[in-house]
Amino acid sequence: MKASDQQKKGIADQLAVAGVDVGAHKKLCNLVILRGTEVVASISQIAPEDLPALCIEHGVQVVGVDAPCIWRKGSAARQAERDMARAGVSSFSTPTEEQGQSSRFYDWMFFGMRVYAALAATHPRLQAARYTSGSVCFETFPHAITCALLGADVASAALKSTQRKALLEALGIDTTKLKSVDARDAALCALTAQFLLRGKTRTYGDAVGGFIHVPEVTPDDAVAIIAKMGKFA
Repeated sequence: MKASDQQKKGIADQLAVAGVDVGAHKKLCNLVILRGTEVVASISQIAPEDLPALCIEHGVQVVGVDAPCIWRKGSAARQAERDMARAGVSSFSTPTEEQGQSSRFYDWMFFGMRVYAALAATHPRLQAARYTSGSVCFETFPHAITCALLGADVASAALKSTQRKALLEALGIDTTKLKSVDARDAALCALTAQFLLRGKTRTYGDAVGGFIHVPEVTPDDAVAIIAKMGKFA
């Protein structure tokens, strides 16, 4: 007998999940660990190589990472980025590795690759459209998450400081420990890990260019979330 959506949510809420906001050499990473709606930990300025030990310490099952998981191959954009553009979701265009080396702007992407490499032994990258079992990490990013939960016409990168905080609170997460925009972005990635465990994600991309996972909610759910956010939506 298949588990109901409510049963899957209950199981997912019992498991620790994590989100990583990726900076670069100065900011390093922000790590947020959730269990249900509880913020178990919010830690800033972590080197990628220190993430696995913290995830193991807290029993983290799934990690959402706010950084590209693979470089573009050739001149065409990654399939995931093309798919999102068709859905009205904007994103940074991932360059080839060689192009990335030509500008310091892309330092954070190289830093993100270090995150995936560091997690490979304990939480290997999910290379399928759906999660089935085990400890994994996956690519996601806060603007796409916000678009998925509120609609691309409501989500605003310009209002991310207030809107994303209100979104987390509307979903029952206490933001007291989330002191910065980066911490709240990491929390959104962790929240998406919960959706992944429940089998409630929309997946963009393919195996060649890597998958990007975001929450999947019904239009009615989105309306209800927006209503809870009030003027901050």
